[in-house]
Amino acid sequence: MQLDEVTIRALGQPNVGLDQLVRGIEKESLRVRADGSLSQFPHPKSLGSALTHRAITTDFSEAQLELITATHASPEGVLQELSDIHVFVQQNIGDELLWPSSMPCILTADQDKIPLGQYGSSNIAQAKTVYRRGLGNRYGSLMQTISGIHYNFSVPDQLWSALGKSDQQSQTDAYFGMIRNFRRWSWLLLYLFGAAPAVCRSFVQNTDHGLEQFNEGTYYLPHATSLRMGRLGYQSKAQSALDVSYNSVADYSRSMRIGLTESLPDYAAIRPGKDQQRPQLNDAVLQIENEFYGTIRPKRTARSGERPLAALNERGVEYVEVRCVDLNPFEPLGINAEQIRFLDTFLLLCLLAPSPPDSADSRASLGRNQTQVVERGREPGLQLETDTGLVALSAWATQLLAACAPITQALDQANDSDADSRKDTLANSSAAYLASLQAQKDKVARPASTPSAKVIAAMATHGSFYKFTMHQAQKVQQYLQAAVIAPATISALQEESADSLRRQAEVEAADTQTFEEFLEDYLALP
Repeated sequence: MQLDEVTIRALGQPNVGLDQLVRGIEKESLRVRADGSLSQFPHPKSLGSALTHRAITTDFSEAQLELITATHASPEGVLQELSDIHVFVQQNIGDELLWPSSMPCILTADQDKIPLGQYGSSNIAQAKTVYRRGLGNRYGSLMQTISGIHYNFSVPDQLWSALGKSDQQSQTDAYFGMIRNFRRWSWLLLYLFGAAPAVCRSFVQNTDHGLEQFNEGTYYLPHATSLRMGRLGYQSKAQSALDVSYNSVADYSRSMRIGLTESLPDYAAIRPGKDQQRPQLNDAVLQIENEFYGTIRPKRTARSGERPLAALNERGVEYVEVRCVDLNPFEPLGINAEQIRFLDTFLLLCLLAPSPPDSADSRASLGRNQTQVVERGREPGLQLETDTGLVALSAWATQLLAACAPITQALDQANDSDADSRKDTLANSSAAYLASLQAQKDKVARPASTPSAKVIAAMATHGSFYKFTMHQAQKVQQYLQAAVIAPATISALQEESADSLRRQAEVEAADTQTFEEFLEDYLALP
């Protein structure tokens, strides 16, 4: 997968936009009580409306915060905003803590005690809650409490021009090429950044989990990397049967449309509970587009009332959403600048390297590779499937990281030049991207330095997954309580929270349809 000389030369030219890569972060975290159990309190009103706040919402549960940054042209910029949002949240959740691991802990056996996200009385708010009820009925509420980071990434116009892709169609095709390569190679990210090799006993409960017992309260696999990306997390037999192709926006849309319109007997059999509330939006394989699991998604900002798939078909890919990043419990924000720099590098490799079409066989192969790395990624001598046969994970990883070298060189040159021109004092040193790449090479050489291995070592020190993560949660709380945040930033977030409540009221007042009428329009595909 080496880059051709023409591409390398293009990257080395001045003003190609490598200092203007666009990235944003969506980070999920559970609110927990002092004993580590899931908070039963509603989303704090001081954090505004989960329906309309631009930066703070909830995911599956009322207790599952989702913190959303704007887009930024530097790793430091996006991390600063993420930090500000974290500090503001900590100031408004009292004594509660933010659980710093992707896998939850101390969950009740009664899944009804996992409170669904609530968004108000409007039709769209009700639809969001019904959708989440459907997720719980289909996959179980426990699985929905898993948290992670979504990394949104797009390429600036200058770089598209340098690559000779100035029209939307060619850019969309290039994004799909990036996605195909990402799916082939995303196992590398699971190895390098996976931080979920263990779970609490309360998470697996009576399931046939296939894990080993670490101690009375913890289950794990000794060489696992990211259990949330495997059979215990975001995998579904129903969705796997869709066999989604990423060869073009048309192929992708065709596959997704089947999932959105094809009834599944198991889902059709789901009935309302004792409260007689609607149990799901519909009985299709996918209630809506967001239900589709995957390591990466093509995205286009949808207009009001527009289906995501329709937006993608009409206007092409605007950015990609990387969905396989675990929360790093050793980092107060769950992610750091070094990791962001490698994500940038890796995504550019996926974009710039040749990307042959996928096939049913290749998609099945990459699925098997993902499972292998999820469960056995640090196992000495582990081999993965390629088009030409089996290859050692370490050898393939070394090859991929070597292909990243010219990209890191170009990124460092572009960002160092930009920093000089702006008298920038941020951490954009002349070799920050190279240092990030070297850190990943070190993890391949020394598996014990990966986050997943460090989690297992820390569990041994503290006594269990729960005790380790509680210790980290308390450290995060102390860090956020001590962090400095500009008064103007606090005021802006307070104002946004108040404004979001007013916007929610406006949405509720503007409804003219019954919920059933709204839902018919909401679920209609063009």
